[in-house]
Amino acid sequence: MSLLEKLEKQKMKQHTEAVTEKVNSLNKGNVTFVDDYSDLKEKVHTEIIELINNEAARGNDITENQEEYLLKSIEGLIDVSVSGISRSDRLRIQKEIYNNVVGLGPLEPLLEDEEISEIMVNGPYNVYIERRGKLELSTTVFKDNQHLLNVINRIVSSVGRRIDETSPMVDARLADGSRVNAVIPPIVLNGPSLTIRKFSKNPLSVSDLIKKSSVSPMMMSFLEACVKGKLNVIVSGGTGSGKTTLLNVLSGYIPDTERIVTIEDAAELQLRQNHVVTMESRPANLEGAGQITIRELVRNSLRMRPDRIIVGEVRSGETLDMLQAMNTGHDGSLTTAHANSPRDLMSRLETMVLMSGMELPVKAIREQIASALDVIVQQARMKDGSRKVINITQVVGMEGDTITLQDLFVFRQQGLDSEGKITGNFVSMGIRPTFLEKLVSNGVLVRDDWFKK
Repeated sequence: MSLLEKLEKQKMKQHTEAVTEKVNSLNKGNVTFVDDYSDLKEKVHTEIIELINNEAARGNDITENQEEYLLKSIEGLIDVSVSGISRSDRLRIQKEIYNNVVGLGPLEPLLEDEEISEIMVNGPYNVYIERRGKLELSTTVFKDNQHLLNVINRIVSSVGRRIDETSPMVDARLADGSRVNAVIPPIVLNGPSLTIRKFSKNPLSVSDLIKKSSVSPMMMSFLEACVKGKLNVIVSGGTGSGKTTLLNVLSGYIPDTERIVTIEDAAELQLRQNHVVTMESRPANLEGAGQITIRELVRNSLRMRPDRIIVGEVRSGETLDMLQAMNTGHDGSLTTAHANSPRDLMSRLETMVLMSGMELPVKAIREQIASALDVIVQQARMKDGSRKVINITQVVGMEGDTITLQDLFVFRQQGLDSEGKITGNFVSMGIRPTFLEKLVSNGVLVRDDWFKK
């Protein structure tokens, strides 16, 4: 580790300790976070809201050039209200008031930081972020529980949802596609909780995954052949392991001449092809009606003449419909599922098929799975925060009552380097998959050196 890196690490440690000390002091008893300019901000905030309401009452639409208009108005109100304030504090207060009026308050700087992939708010004084795969405590705080609740309400109301004591949990998404989950008292005890999985404006490419040592070039070449050769592929892994990111990369290999239908809870896939239909499930409205489930969308997609069906994640009864689609002419379909290993995935798929309400014999379910799936790509989040493809496994078929699986590529961990990063090698198991003839018949180039041990 270089001297510069050591200094940076020491600086980060000191920063974390300082924030932790601050948060601990705030959490001792029912303490409200105090800002030197909190009274000023509240006063100006109230006056800006009144100004906006007056403009609306006069029929004036300020949506055009809104940011410039509001920032100038806030600046003028600050000048009238207080003197002797430094320029840096003035700009900070001005931006904070603007964010609280039209944005998401203290979360705005975190949402703008491209290095942050996830934001986790545990009450008003504990805001954690994920940066480069590692969790850290940020310096961001809310004024109190009500301040945080106002931000949550602003998020969920923008997508026609509501959150209150009768409905204390909600899933929503921001305008940029970021996924949001919010939970409020009484089912959480330490204040409202908010989790934001940020939507990547620039999705990772194949070269990015290889550069980050998430996968080897040989494995990506093989997966490219699998997608172009119309094999049914499922990406398996735990929460935050990078399943959707890999699914997005794999979907990029689908030829532009094919019709693609994507089905997701929150639209995250960013396909570059022209012939794409993007569908998104819909929760029930305030009256409890109008819900459209993933399963209904999968069924409907079969009537849309798709060449490929891509489901963001199967987690319930839609698994049966997805397997049937794969078995009835929609080769080359892609999806993801939560599981810790390819073998665990088989058990999870069985359970999810049973959740469809169909009382099928276990052997029939397993035969359906074995017939539908060709390749399992197992993704994992490692202890150092990195994401890696740790298995590429083929579904061979049935042997008695058991689904037979065979690893084609694996990641073999060797240890840790001086910086605490996991080291290891991606290796081929030296096995030629049983589906090679299908790849060749679909005009896909297959290289022998992929399968050399």
